[in-house]
Amino acid sequence: MSNSIAATPTPAAPAQPLREFWGYFSANRGALAGLLIVVLVLLTAVFAPLLAPHAPELTNNTVFLKPPFWQAGGSISYPLGTDAIGRDILSRLIHGARLSLVIGLAVVALSVVVGTVLGMTAGYFRGVFEIAVMRLMDIILTLPSLLLAIVIVAILGPGLMNAMLAVAIVVLPHYVRITRAAVISEMSRDYVTAARMNGAGHLRLMFNEVLPNCMAPLIVQASLGISTAILDAAALGFLGLGAQPPSPEWGTMLADAREFVMRAWWVVTFPGLAILITVLAFNLLGDGLRDAFDPKLKR
Repeated sequence: MSNSIAATPTPAAPAQPLREFWGYFSANRGALAGLLIVVLVLLTAVFAPLLAPHAPELTNNTVFLKPPFWQAGGSISYPLGTDAIGRDILSRLIHGARLSLVIGLAVVALSVVVGTVLGMTAGYFRGVFEIAVMRLMDIILTLPSLLLAIVIVAILGPGLMNAMLAVAIVVLPHYVRITRAAVISEMSRDYVTAARMNGAGHLRLMFNEVLPNCMAPLIVQASLGISTAILDAAALGFLGLGAQPPSPEWGTMLADAREFVMRAWWVVTFPGLAILITVLAFNLLGDGLRDAFDPKLKR
């Protein structure tokens, strides 16, 4: 009789969270393309002084509305042409990437911080404070976002900082609602009850126990919110309420080029493409993060 004992299979080691996340994220080719474009835009913004062939505000009265280099009359010294006062469009686009990313990141950072605090306190304490906060957020959401931003900037005065503050106020309700919903869901978990039984105070419960488990939807919303902030800031710049000339902000570049649309297509096309590609990249990145974080969407 054989006394050999069948070897029991050893259970597979659990996948590392980061590796598992990257596996789901990399399965989305659109998200990878968005990540690649975002990284390229970020590197362009960081190394703008090295990449730009000219200073963004340098004018040359001998090359007004010079076409791109592949068109008749173009020059390789100005690869994408020049604007109405002889400024290099490529250099302004490169420096504009830095300005647009600063706008997007600053707006999202402000909105996430304020929205997380308001949403956590509303979802944790509930009661009258929750009702007051959420009704205020509902009022903000009922107003068209761009119209509300225009009203805020009109009250505060045109300028880049005021435009960033206006956009942050406009997108704030999304973070408050997401945080509140996540906090209410997490407060019924066993680990919160156990921490409370061990004597954890309110601040420890909110920021050490509950907040880390609410970060996934906030990260997704923040990645999508950067594109919204860039788009709204460009719209305010186009209306003359955001960054002011000669700042190389993409929306301001579009505003300066309105009267030359029919005779110099490049002064409008390239800033518009820069906004389109950057906003699309952040949206694709946000969709990929949402699919990777949401268990219901994992294949």
